[in-house]
Amino acid sequence: MILGIAIVLVVGLVALFTTVAPLVDRQLNRVVPDTSIVPGPEAESLHHTLRVADLHADALLWPRDLLARATHGHVDLPRLQEGGVALQVFSAVTKTPKGINYDRNSDRTDNITLLAVAERYPPRAWGSLYERAIHQAKKLNDASARSRGSLVVVTSRRTLEAFLRRRGESRAVGAILATEGLHPLEGQLDHIDSLAQAGYRIFGLTHFFDNDVGGSAHGEAKGGLTPFGREVIRRLDTLSLIIDLAHASPALIDDVLNLSSRPVIVSHTGVQATCPGPRNLSDEQIRRIAAKGGVIGIGFWDGAICQPTLANVTKAILHAVAVAGEDHVALGSDFDGSTTVPFDAAGYVRLTQALLDAGMGPEQVAKVMGENAIRVMASLLPER
Repeated sequence: MILGIAIVLVVGLVALFTTVAPLVDRQLNRVVPDTSIVPGPEAESLHHTLRVADLHADALLWPRDLLARATHGHVDLPRLQEGGVALQVFSAVTKTPKGINYDRNSDRTDNITLLAVAERYPPRAWGSLYERAIHQAKKLNDASARSRGSLVVVTSRRTLEAFLRRRGESRAVGAILATEGLHPLEGQLDHIDSLAQAGYRIFGLTHFFDNDVGGSAHGEAKGGLTPFGREVIRRLDTLSLIIDLAHASPALIDDVLNLSSRPVIVSHTGVQATCPGPRNLSDEQIRRIAAKGGVIGIGFWDGAICQPTLANVTKAILHAVAVAGEDHVALGSDFDGSTTVPFDAAGYVRLTQALLDAGMGPEQVAKVMGENAIRVMASLLPER
């Protein structure tokens, strides 16, 4: 009897490890190709010169080798190289609520625990959000070590500048680590320093629920900074770490813009004018973030642009440029964020063509496709 139970448990664990997580990945991270725009010679030629930068992808959450081309999902090194990506921000997702929605979520449930077990995270990470963030940082750093210089983790202004100088025709990809919400702090201010030591440089404050730092656009209270959150902002500024206001409530955005002494980013978002929604930015918010020297990453999924098409991505970018100016708009795909998108990381040339078709000049296209993000990263990263 005991042997029979043990065999059933072993079979169940094997199925969990080998089937459940990959199946969830395939179901949640889809591409519905938008073939309405076919890149022509001008776009192909221009795209080859671009340094594409994307401010948000969640590929670290899923059971894939970042160095191997996958047949599903959105991001891996071969596809990033094919798409001309010079800089990719990798975000660590450590907790999402069950029954997740855009309007109102609590912090009382968690979807990620099962994935952490299925993907064989260390047992200490099964119940600790901090340890989950540490594990995902290790995943990126291990991939970088195996890549022989093709995937370079960027942690400072100097390492970014050195990487861009060396990149040339190698098509290497620089990677920056980010948190998808600061619940991994687990209420401990010194965890900021520990996460920074692990390689994190961009700190998203909230995700789909309110936390110890402040309110989410999708939370229950949707408040501003808490007293602990004010300490967090001061510590991030002191350490020259980058604040990301994606998923932040309007009250939290206001509080951070009033308190922080440095520019901020919104890594992945939409704009209210082209797609109304609780986490998309108003024109006033866009202006304030731009006036502070920040940058706004336009997303590719339905929550950001209502229907994931190249036309809608382009429409949101054009509106953001009209409001913020051409120096403050970037890309924030939300690839692999349980999203359906019109192209994967290999398909950025289609967006280059769409922007040219919409009347943007080559210099403007270069800025939006990567140069704005690279400039802001270079200005905000710690010097060393």
